[in-house]
Parts: sequence; C-alpha cells; structure tokens
Amino acid sequence: MRRWVHAALLAALVLTASKLPALAAAPPEADEAEPVVPALLVIDIQNAYLPRMDQSETDGALRVINGAIWLFRQYGRPVIRVHHTDPQWGPGVESEEFRFPESVNVTEDDPQVVKSHPCAFVDTELDALLEDLGVNTVFLCGLSATGCVLATYFGALERDYGVFMIEDALMSPKARHTEAVTEILDSVSGRAMETVLKAAAE
Repeated sequence: MRRWVHAALLAALVLTASKLPALAAAPPEADEAEPVVPALLVIDIQNAYLPRMDQSETDGALRVINGAIWLFRQYGRPVIRVHHTDPQWGPGVESEEFRFPESVNVTEDDPQVVKSHPCAFVDTELDALLEDLGVNTVFLCGLSATGCVLATYFGALERDYGVFMIEDALMSPKARHTEAVTEILDSVSGRAMETVLKAAAE
C-alpha cells in the first residue's frame, strides 16, 4: 500500500537530522513496503500567477525549483508540469499567461496536467499518469504553498501517495505563510531529496 511507502520514507527522512546515510535504512515495519518510486510535480508557476507571489521569495524559490528539476532528470525520474486555468476566468491554454516563464527549466517533453481545481488530482489525468509511470511518491514545488500546492499535498495523501513539499521551492502571496506551511507539513531539504532519489535508483 502507498501509505506504507509514505511511512517508511518519512521515518527515513527524520533520520537525516543526525546521519544522512541512514536515509536508506527502513524501519522494521517497512520491510514489506514497496520501493519508493518518485516524481516531481512543478505546480502553477505560470506567468499569470507568479507576479502575485511575495517577490522576496520568488527568485530563491525558482533557483531551488530548477535545481530540483535538474536533480530529477539526473536520476531519470519524471518531471510533471501542472498548469491551472479557470473555465470562466482563464488564462487560456494558448495564452502567454498560461505558460511557465522561460526561466523555469521544464520542457515540452515533460508530461503536462491542466487543472481547474486547486488540487491537481481533481478532474485530471494525474492519478492515472502517476500509476502508468509506477510512481508512488511525489515531491511538490511551485505555488502557492497555501493554495494549489497545499490542496495537491492533501489530494496525494488521500490517494495513498507518499508526498513531500520541497523546502525553499514554494511561494505564496505572503512569505510568512510559506514558512508556516513548510513547518507544519512534511517538507524536505534538497539534500534529503537527493538521497531519496539516489536510494530509489539503486
């Protein structure tokens, strides 16, 4: 079950505070868990929404997001683009506002999911896509930490995925809200994320 993957991965990540190599070790109850198979969800970093975020954190977050994209590519793991549009208010899927800025290192070859609800799993093909890819754990980055990223986090939990937000790779209209979300919910550093990817590749 995916919930056991989440429990095993969370327990391993907690160990990074004292000894990072211990991340690969599973707790006793995780012996029967399936291997971690991760994907990266890059959520809503669109020209329509990026200017609405707290600009004190956007440059740093974009650098960390690009680092995460690079890291997932190095380990051959999926990078999935998530875009938001509203049937009434847009932005239109062909518009420049719908696109990610060129500074975000996604490509047209990366799978794309278009949503019209805060949660990327609602009325989209995301769950089926992840199942086809064999993914059972998702790492989230993008915007906003208090909106669509948060809704997708809980949507993943409800579907028994292991799910983690990436520290310093999130944005919100107010930076203090981003900090609060990452403190309350499961979030991981880039270093811990790399260790998970390395362990998954072995």
